[in-house]
Amino acid sequence: MPHPAKLILAGALVSLASLAHAQTTQPRPPVQARAAVLQALDKVTARVSRIEAPIGETVRFGTLEVVARTCNQRPADEAPDTTAFLQIADTPPDQPRAVVFSGWMWANSPALNALEHAVYDVTVLGCR
Repeated sequence: MPHPAKLILAGALVSLASLAHAQTTQPRPPVQARAAVLQALDKVTARVSRIEAPIGETVRFGTLEVVARTCNQRPADEAPDTTAFLQIADTPPDQPRAVVFSGWMWANSPALNALEHAVYDVTVLGCR
């Protein structure tokens, strides 16, 4: 039976080796996409639509104008996570245009920073 001090020393060496390996592995940067894939809900009609919003271009859903400024997702061999920076304006007829959302949305946590609108919901599904 090995001596207890040798077991403790061996365990400490294994811990140090794994710590050194963890410190040398750098997370890879997210993959930037050409478009954000969004899901939009019209709460009045219960219409759900899948929208592709090319980066920097305006897409419309009802009275909303949505512009995806960036969309990032982790590489395929890492835990899935998608984030998008969106700017959303409401343009109802005969009323001034109003910015109703400007910020980051997360596909894994849609309630973390959500669009708060009486008629519409917009969430991020992924990037393309």
